[in-house]
Amino acid sequence: MKILFASQAIDGHFNPMTGVAMRLKDRGHEVAWYTGPTFADRLQSLGIRHFPFHRAIEHRADNLNELYPERAKLKGPLAIGFDGEKIFASNVSNFFEDIRELEADFPFDVAVVDSSNFVHRLVSHLMGKPLVNFVAIPNMESDPLVPPLFFGFKPPRNPVERVVQAAAGLLSDKVILRPASQSYRRQHDAYGQVVPRRGRLTDEPYRCSEAIIQTGPESFDFPRRHVNPKVHYVGALLPYRPTTPAGPAAVDGEAWPAYPATLVVTQGTVDNLDQDKLIIPALEAVKDMGALVIVATGGRGTEALKAKYPQGNIVVRDFVDFARVFEFTDVFITNGGFGGVQLSLSMGVPLVVSGINEGKSDVNARVEYAGVGINLHSDSPKPAAIAKAVENILANPSWKERARKMQEQFDRTDPAEAAAAVVEGVRKPTGG
Repeated sequence: MKILFASQAIDGHFNPMTGVAMRLKDRGHEVAWYTGPTFADRLQSLGIRHFPFHRAIEHRADNLNELYPERAKLKGPLAIGFDGEKIFASNVSNFFEDIRELEADFPFDVAVVDSSNFVHRLVSHLMGKPLVNFVAIPNMESDPLVPPLFFGFKPPRNPVERVVQAAAGLLSDKVILRPASQSYRRQHDAYGQVVPRRGRLTDEPYRCSEAIIQTGPESFDFPRRHVNPKVHYVGALLPYRPTTPAGPAAVDGEAWPAYPATLVVTQGTVDNLDQDKLIIPALEAVKDMGALVIVATGGRGTEALKAKYPQGNIVVRDFVDFARVFEFTDVFITNGGFGGVQLSLSMGVPLVVSGINEGKSDVNARVEYAGVGINLHSDSPKPAAIAKAVENILANPSWKERARKMQEQFDRTDPAEAAAAVVEGVRKPTGG
C-alpha cells in the first residue's frame, strides 16, 4: 500500500508516529509524510519521502509566540481558545488543499492523520480515502462519564461535581472553543460539508475515521459509558530509534557515583522558555536530597542552568534519552507531556506532575486518578510542594507498585506492531 502520514510540525505529535511509519515501511509499504519543513532532515534520515507544508502555516514548539506575540500573555481558558482557533482550526483548509495537491505525486491508498490536524472529514469525504486517526494525546472523544477537556477534572464523584463539570463543558463549548468551532464550520461550508451539531469539535476526528490509533493503554483512560469499537489502544508509541541507540544526549548512569535515588526533571519541549515554572523550583526542591538529578531542558537555557547548579549530583542536558535513563529512575518530575508520561509509566516509574497549559492538566488528572503519581495542580509549584511530593513517593513503595502494575498494561502489546495492524486493516470510508 501507499500510506501517507500527516502531522503537525510539533515534536509531541510527529515523534510518536515515526515508529509506526517505520514498522509499515519495514513491512513493505511505501510511506510518505506531509508535515512542516522542520522535519525534512529527520524524514530524510528515515528514508521517508517528505511533502512539506505549502499553504499551511508551520506551527512549531519554538515559534508559536513569534507567530502570535499576543499568545504569551494568555493563560487558562483564553490560551486554550486562542490555540484552538489559530493553531488548529484555522489551518484545516490549507492542510486539505496541500494534501489534495500532493495526491497527484503520491496517490496514497490510506492516510494516517494526526488528530490535531482536523482535516479528517475533508480527506475522507471529498477524496474518498480511508483514514486512520492518530491520537498522540489522551482520548478526546466526549462521553457522559468523561469530564470536559482542558480543565484537569477527574470523573465526578458526587452530584455537585457533576453539576460543576456540566457547567464547565458548556463554557468550553459555547465560549472557549466557539471561535475554533466557527472557523472549522465555515471552512467546511465552503466545501459543501455539513458538520453535525451534536458532540464537540474534538469529536470530529473520531467521527470521520475508519479507525483510531490511541496511544496509551485503555487502563490509563477514564471509564467510559460508550466504547467506540474503532478506537484501538496500542500502548506507548515511542519515536523510532535504530537497533543500536547511542548518542551524545544519552546519560549513562554509571558515569557518576552511585546515589540512593535518581530523579529526572523536564519541562517539556513547548512550555519550557520560563524555567522558573518547574525546572528551577524542582532543582531547589531536590538538590540537597542526596539523589542523582538529571535535567532535560529541551534545548533552552542549558549552559546558564549548568552554571547555576554546578553540584556533582546534578546533570543538565539539552535532551536526555529517557528510554535509557528511566531504567534506573525512581521519580519523574514533569509538567505532564503525554509522551513522557507514557514512557515513564511503561517503565514503571512514578511521577510528580505539574502543568496546566497545552492540555497537560488532563494528562495529569489521569496520573492522579490512576494513582501512579502526585499531581501538584499548578503551573508554577513551590519548591516545598515538589520536595514533599518527591519524599512521599520515595518513602512509600505503594507508588512504585502501582506504577509497576501500569507497566504490565503497557507490556502486553508491541505498540508499533499493533498500530501497523490497525493501518493495514482499514477499508473504504463509510461516512460520518
